[in-house]
Amino acid sequence: MGFIRNLDGGFSVIENLEVSGAREGKFGVTIIVSRGSTASAVFTSNNVVAAPVKYTKKAIKNGRISAVFVNSGNANCFTGEQGFKDCETLVELISRDLKIPKDEIAISSTGVIGREMPIDIISKVAYESLSKLGNKAENSLAAARAIMTTDTFPKECAVEVTLTNGETVKIAGITKGSGMIAPNMGTMLSFIVTDAVIPANQINKALKKAADVSFNMIVVDGDESTNDTCLMMANGASDVEAVNDGEVDVNFQEALNYLCIDLAKKMARDGEGATKFIEANVFGAKDSEDAKLASKSIISSSLFKSAVFGGDPNWGRIVSAIGYSGCDLNPDIITISIADGEDEVDLVRKGEILAFENTPYLERAEKIMQSKNVIVNIDMDLGEGQATAWGCDLTYDYVKINAEYTT
Repeated sequence: MGFIRNLDGGFSVIENLEVSGAREGKFGVTIIVSRGSTASAVFTSNNVVAAPVKYTKKAIKNGRISAVFVNSGNANCFTGEQGFKDCETLVELISRDLKIPKDEIAISSTGVIGREMPIDIISKVAYESLSKLGNKAENSLAAARAIMTTDTFPKECAVEVTLTNGETVKIAGITKGSGMIAPNMGTMLSFIVTDAVIPANQINKALKKAADVSFNMIVVDGDESTNDTCLMMANGASDVEAVNDGEVDVNFQEALNYLCIDLAKKMARDGEGATKFIEANVFGAKDSEDAKLASKSIISSSLFKSAVFGGDPNWGRIVSAIGYSGCDLNPDIITISIADGEDEVDLVRKGEILAFENTPYLERAEKIMQSKNVIVNIDMDLGEGQATAWGCDLTYDYVKINAEYTT
């Protein structure tokens, strides 16, 4: 994909964009200002939905968002009517300070569920964040840091893409997410801005495609959040159209996919308590949907994730996870291998078990399982379907982090 170039600086590569971030203890506020942007978003599919998700779903119906307010430390979920009122209070604060219509402001929250928003503290941090608005690399990094909860590092990405007509546009994004991560998005907030010209309905199509191959293909713990939001804005600063004949430019779509996958993999690497990164590649499935079922089932398996933590190449847990995933499977022709980027070894080849005790296969497999990156490759030998999912190991520290989360 020579038409995609990685850029440094996160949001700072986008013109006509201001961002900021500030923290006080566990509470953070990020503000993103991209005036007059067309916008769309995808959200959690959880039936328990946080107040800011409800608010933003309503705001974004007009297809235009000029600013986003994000807070960490409190999810503002299961907080009743007061939760929605708190959203209105914070949006009013941003609207008044930035002179932006309230119906062009989105809001997101992340943190503890079931506790009322400490509105005085959040408002105080919001004013501090507003005072720091700018468009430098350090602004983007501060914005990425302010939305962190149990994350151990900030997550941002920026790319420049050459469209099929030869013109270039930029896309940048930040993400938070470390735990409560499951397919159909996780406790993740992601905000993406492009300087391309794209109508809101086309952003929606492109974003859904990108989310399906990225944020919907990661698992840390199998728990789905109440606050998941991935919002994308297009401010048109480049004056370059990214839609041709009613369709999103294929190069733009690939670049958006690339950016979202990069952010998703960073979340998987930063899974709560994680020591190892897992990638599950499924090939030869009956179709792409079966491939997705199988790959996500592998990285969702608590037994396999525990085996990865312990360095145990227990391929039985892999095939078991595929077996209950709901995909078509013929155990007599499946091939299972593991790799670490330098070595790859077959554990099962076309149904034949190779990794018995005291064999070179098992010895190599045990060495691979000590790597920080464990790659599982599955050839189903049933069709052309393929998919990739990402996750992490399940460790003692994951239990410790979540046992003490609200204290």
